[in-house]
Amino acid sequence: MCSIIGYTGSGVSFAEFKAGFDMTKSRGPDDTRIIDTGRGLLGFHRLAIMGLHPEGMQPFALPGTGYVVCNGEIYGFEGIRSDLKQKGYTFQSDSDCEILLPLYKEYGVDMFRMLDAEFALILYDENTQSFIAARDPIGIRPLYYGYDREGAMLFASEPKNLVGLTDKILPFPPGHYYKNGTFTCYRDMTHVETVCRDDVESICKNIRQKLIAGVEKRLIADSKVGFLLSGGLDSSLVCAIAAKRSKTPIRTFAIGMEKDAIDLKYARQAADYIGSDHTEIIITKEDVLHALDDVVHLLGTFDITTIRASMGMYLICKAIHETTDIRVLLTGEISDELFGYKYTDFAPNAEAFQREAEKRIRELHMYDVLRADRCISVNSLEARVPFGDLDFVQYVMAIDPAKKMNVYGKGKYLLRHAFEGLNYLPDEILWREKAAFSDAVGHSMVDDLKEYAEQYYSDEAFVHGCEKYDYAKPFTKESLLYREIFEKYYPGQAEMIADFWMPNKDWEGCNVNDPSARVLSNYGASGV
Repeated sequence: MCSIIGYTGSGVSFAEFKAGFDMTKSRGPDDTRIIDTGRGLLGFHRLAIMGLHPEGMQPFALPGTGYVVCNGEIYGFEGIRSDLKQKGYTFQSDSDCEILLPLYKEYGVDMFRMLDAEFALILYDENTQSFIAARDPIGIRPLYYGYDREGAMLFASEPKNLVGLTDKILPFPPGHYYKNGTFTCYRDMTHVETVCRDDVESICKNIRQKLIAGVEKRLIADSKVGFLLSGGLDSSLVCAIAAKRSKTPIRTFAIGMEKDAIDLKYARQAADYIGSDHTEIIITKEDVLHALDDVVHLLGTFDITTIRASMGMYLICKAIHETTDIRVLLTGEISDELFGYKYTDFAPNAEAFQREAEKRIRELHMYDVLRADRCISVNSLEARVPFGDLDFVQYVMAIDPAKKMNVYGKGKYLLRHAFEGLNYLPDEILWREKAAFSDAVGHSMVDDLKEYAEQYYSDEAFVHGCEKYDYAKPFTKESLLYREIFEKYYPGQAEMIADFWMPNKDWEGCNVNDPSARVLSNYGASGV
């Protein structure tokens, strides 16, 4: 990961600007540079992944065009760079992001539609003396914005960069670019032009081919790559595909509570099958409670699901950072939003299933994608998310939702069947019931957090505490605890998050008061 920041005014002092930017130094510990464009400031904290030499340091400049800072990975950039060379452009580094300014000079803001990338960028156009910002269509790379007291725009990788510099911090909308005071959508991943009504076997073949391609392109790095392996379907498929493409054993990592970890045995089984160099990390109740304050701070959210799931992810990434030289981690996020959760088994019809998928994809940047980015980047690592591959997401969103619903007696059937009988994974993993990561790290972890909150507040203190909030009102002692930690670090900024991630309460069987699938009637074998 890297960290970027931009300021289009002069009302914030350089010292204030730098202090805010330094809050995310761990995203890019290798080097820092801040430049004055003459109309505002651009800053970059570097985590060197592609093009490790000093020439790859940002901001990049192109005389007659301007400057750019970008936190991202641009897939297939070699072909774009070759085309640009034929147009007369020269390049000083092997960095994928060096192509951005030449692309902008050639195509303007139309360039964003051309990118196969996960990115957030801020660009200064010296010809118009104006700033442009943009974010990838899913929001895998973070970007936030706000206005200073004089109305000038601030952009930054994380909310913590902007606390104190603006009264209201908001997430930059995925799939949009900002220019001349206006946000314009350049790509909407939830929009389906033509529904794919192919037969199941054809659909599964395409799912397999597109996911393999999404994994393969994310294995390219000039730094060492590792894999988070929970033993669930999604992360196991990513690891299995990578293992088949690697000449040496890949490195996989799993985490679990010391007394009741569900995931560890499945992760070990998957690792043995694919022949990975596997590491287990064991955590305790004390580890979890000790990390809680830090986790809420690094996340910038009060959402129950996100915080629960981040406890294990933060601690495993912390261990990887402290004990290995790995710089890139591949993860299994975004599969659930596309193929379904346990609660989407209760969708009343195909149309409702598709609407729920659209909602989840639009909100991903505030929940699961936010979790993966923050837990990984705060430990000076880079996250790559194969299920977020744009071609893959576009295809799965277009599949007839009647075929994506659980009408097969097993959730995510299409994804499972796509790899059935091909020796990627043992059947016990390929057909394993879905278990939420926070629960599968160990049921005791979630129980410990809930118990801590119950002991922290009396019933009276809970009622009074909830009365302080009108937006996203806490509804359990656990949710109040998280909200009050959030407000300590991000006072008055709760609107950065749309609401609590919860099952769709309008569906029969989903009107529950806890986001864990454990409270649903179809949880079944997920907990074993």
